[in-house]
Amino acid sequence: MATIDVRLREDVHLLGELLGETIREQYGPGFLNKIERIRKGAKSARKGSEAGARQLTQNLDALAEGELLPMTRAFNQFLNLANIAEQYHQVRRRSPHEAVPFEDRVLGDLFRRLKAAGMRAEDLATHVAGLEIELVLTAHPTEVTRRTLIQKYDAIAIELAVADHDLSPAERTASRVRLRRLVAEAWHTEEIRRQRPSPLDEAKSGFAVIEHSLWQAMPTFMRGLDQALLECCGQRLALSVAPVRFASWMGGDRDGNPNVTAAVSREVLLLARWMAADLFLRDIDQLIDDLSMQRANSALRERVGDCAEPYRAVLKPLRERLRTTRAWAEAALEAPLAASAGTLTNTAELREPLELCYRSLQDCGMGVIADGPLLDCLRRVAVFGLFLTRLDIRQEAGRHAAALDEITEFLGLGHYRDWGEERRLAFLQDELVNPRPLLPRGHVLSAENAEVLATCALIAEAPAAAVGSYVISMAGAPSDVLAVQLLLKEAGVRRAIRVVPLFETLADLQRAGQVIDRLLALPLYRASLAGVQEVMIGYSDSAKDAGTTAAAWAQYQAQENLVAVCRRHAVELLLFHGRGGTVGRGGGPAHAAILSQPPGSVSGRLRTTEQGEMIRFKFGLPAIAVQNLNLYLAAVLEATVEPPREPEEAWRALMDEMAAAGLAAYRGVVREHAQFVEYFRQATPEQELARLPLGSRPARRQAGGVESLRAIPWIFAWTQTRLMLPAWLGWEAALAEALQRGDGERLKAMREHWPFFGTRIDMLEMVLAKADVEIARLYDERLVQAPLRKLGDKLCGLLSQACDCVLQVTGQSVLFSHNPQTLAAINVRNTYLDPLHLLQVELLARSRASPEGGSQQVEQALLVSVAGIAAGLRNTG
Repeated sequence: MATIDVRLREDVHLLGELLGETIREQYGPGFLNKIERIRKGAKSARKGSEAGARQLTQNLDALAEGELLPMTRAFNQFLNLANIAEQYHQVRRRSPHEAVPFEDRVLGDLFRRLKAAGMRAEDLATHVAGLEIELVLTAHPTEVTRRTLIQKYDAIAIELAVADHDLSPAERTASRVRLRRLVAEAWHTEEIRRQRPSPLDEAKSGFAVIEHSLWQAMPTFMRGLDQALLECCGQRLALSVAPVRFASWMGGDRDGNPNVTAAVSREVLLLARWMAADLFLRDIDQLIDDLSMQRANSALRERVGDCAEPYRAVLKPLRERLRTTRAWAEAALEAPLAASAGTLTNTAELREPLELCYRSLQDCGMGVIADGPLLDCLRRVAVFGLFLTRLDIRQEAGRHAAALDEITEFLGLGHYRDWGEERRLAFLQDELVNPRPLLPRGHVLSAENAEVLATCALIAEAPAAAVGSYVISMAGAPSDVLAVQLLLKEAGVRRAIRVVPLFETLADLQRAGQVIDRLLALPLYRASLAGVQEVMIGYSDSAKDAGTTAAAWAQYQAQENLVAVCRRHAVELLLFHGRGGTVGRGGGPAHAAILSQPPGSVSGRLRTTEQGEMIRFKFGLPAIAVQNLNLYLAAVLEATVEPPREPEEAWRALMDEMAAAGLAAYRGVVREHAQFVEYFRQATPEQELARLPLGSRPARRQAGGVESLRAIPWIFAWTQTRLMLPAWLGWEAALAEALQRGDGERLKAMREHWPFFGTRIDMLEMVLAKADVEIARLYDERLVQAPLRKLGDKLCGLLSQACDCVLQVTGQSVLFSHNPQTLAAINVRNTYLDPLHLLQVELLARSRASPEGGSQQVEQALLVSVAGIAAGLRNTG
């Protein structure tokens, strides 16, 4: 068994020690001793000690109600501090004899491998320059950590980096004092927000990640990419190249969220304009200080004349225009206001003077100056522009149908909702070419339908570069796409905009190719295409609908069908992957996930969602952001130029059988077992999660059972109990049946030679390593009524079966034994997670025992336990 790196262990120990000192100051040494006894009991119990288990239970049972919250906070904070130490360790300074991390060398290694395989340098450079990767930041309904606390955690990581140098005794003492203060600040800050965040709050959180991390990370990433390309190909990236850009759903995703309105989206767009102007102002101020040179080329001299400081003369007017732009955006946030003459309206106006200065410095032999902060600023212009991120709009297909239904009824045409697909298509195509409006000016629709048109009107008035795609959730027919196009036309949109169907149930995925085929066969639609045909693949709802076995295979086949359809119609395809953080929602290491896509499905382009907690883990610190950007770019490039081979027909046939078995097993439990919904509500904190102020979006689309529950809280609730059911249920039956048929060797070959299947098994193994039957049983014993416990026993047995099957396929005796460092990290975390689970079980029981719920302290402690378990397991929703 591998041990954790000694430096990481020292950092974790240091932060834990500082936390202990802080707790002792507030609650005294007696309470700190209780924490230590509980920790040691949990550690002994994990090693199989019955005495340790008894000690753990006795110490927890002896806690007074007033001690529940501080005890829960203590273990929660330790797990968050451990996360900080792990994040810093990932990017810490390394000595010359240490191996360079894979994330830091992945680009250079790939470039060299491609050249060694015969790719010409100019072709490689062309491929890199042509990549289009867009990471779409989305809010997370289970992201519980406050932004205030996240900023304190970031400061702790920065201080760990300061301490990771050869310091004098005085400097080391000062560093420890700063760390002690930061840990104390975190401890004395309330972890959990008191009220649900608004969509605007969520958007501000996304902007904060850009301001505090990505703004620094992107130039560093581009500099590394430029250097790797220069070393390997002798070429540099053009100034306008931005292979990775960002979009956002925060403030634009109105699917099932009544809090996101046209007014909110307008405010988010303005806030992005303000933030971009403010960030670029900081850059320009610095450049004006730096660029005091006198020599300039003729182009720059022609602009400013014979002045002593020509670069400052170019940049000062730009600074004034940025100030004007920022002031306008700030005023427009208060009341509608037309942009004044000095306001920057497009990114070219920002880029042009900066490029003029850059070319002049290069021409005058000052390339070393040009390639400093000025080049960094130009890279930011290429990536973020004046609008910071593109705002996607997402709405559910039924809302568009409802709006058209009211319109057709008003027009005396009957009810749109009652029409078949052919009649809908005929009506929509006729109206799309009809120059007259559908409704008379001033006609007022019902509030909900007026909001749909108000959103379309917002798109019409917003600059094209500020708005991304219009995503239709629960899309299932060509008319769903044309309906949005017609509503956009009615609202005054006169430019092409990508209208993106999102296929997210099993049935929708299975007919995705047919829908796009029919759509592309319509001449009117083909003429309206905004460049490429974008299609979104839903991972969360398809997995909730069918289980991950059937859903994963349906997602793969849907992509294959879409590639074939678009190729037949000579249309370029852009796939948008709606992945979440956890395996049950398509999550997992991005590099492996991209390389496991069907051949031809990437082709130089990729859009994918990055959600709440994963944004923080992957992009919250600049150095970690650079590593993850390296992984994304390397994977998209490799999948484009060296796509995986087609799977063998025998593998497909076996996957068909496994998907059918997995679907039957999953639905047999989730949909067909009469007691399942009641068991789910008793065994997990699902009902309590719905009450907690976790996100701006409601936990359910409407009243009902599991089918009405959103995919994120559905998975989050199971994660809290460590059963992890949505990530594996179905695989135990699929793999067991295949193994019983004698397909074991074929499964091993598929894992080794088919990236799709190998990645699925790896992700399944990871989630099973984090699952824990004994913890799940604790919830059942304390919270579930006796008649329902048989179902819990059955599910625990299926979990054990899934583990046994994965071990047979991988040929291991212990899950994750091929990755001992990760296994060691999981085991260490369990020492702190176990008390939190036991505390949560007790808190749930107390809360449910009271008709009004628990006391304020119990409810707060319950929420802190949710946050702590999420922190300990990381990819939770």
